[in-house]
Amino acid sequence: MNEQIQATELRVIDENGLQLGVLSKQEALTLARSRDLDLVEVSPDARPPVARIINWGKFNYQRNKQQQKSRKSTKSTELKQMRFGLKIGEHDLAIKLGKVEKFLADGHKVKLIIVYRGREQAHKELGFKLADRVIADFASKAVVEQSPQLAGRQLSFVLRGSAQVKKPQPLTSQ
Repeated sequence: MNEQIQATELRVIDENGLQLGVLSKQEALTLARSRDLDLVEVSPDARPPVARIINWGKFNYQRNKQQQKSRKSTKSTELKQMRFGLKIGEHDLAIKLGKVEKFLADGHKVKLIIVYRGREQAHKELGFKLADRVIADFASKAVVEQSPQLAGRQLSFVLRGSAQVKKPQPLTSQ
């Protein structure tokens, strides 16, 4: 900005976006000062470097506001986890799957983990059956992002909420 610019020649753009051509650093600085504005280098890698005559305070304020607005509009998706054992009861499973459904509705991904204890490891197929049942329950509400994988004493898979498909509106005669 202003005297901190290293280049001797600059391609200058004025505050209205008009190109003023290639000017020396001193010419560009005097032009910017005559308009009570700042000379800011916007593309130092170009040949010759590009500088812009702008009100730095106003430009920086607007840039910060735009960044805040974009941060607000982006929704962060968390990876939620739900763990349960192989011998989980029907009611307990229904409660946990209700929570999973709420997480998916909020736009989060959910990693479901089925934990094997003791001799349950001898019957790994039971965990896969339970996983298939859960996936079937969420077939219309979620997409399987990571298929069931066995890692040690845990069988895990990831569900992501399916995109909300809007139903077509019936045509009305006018």
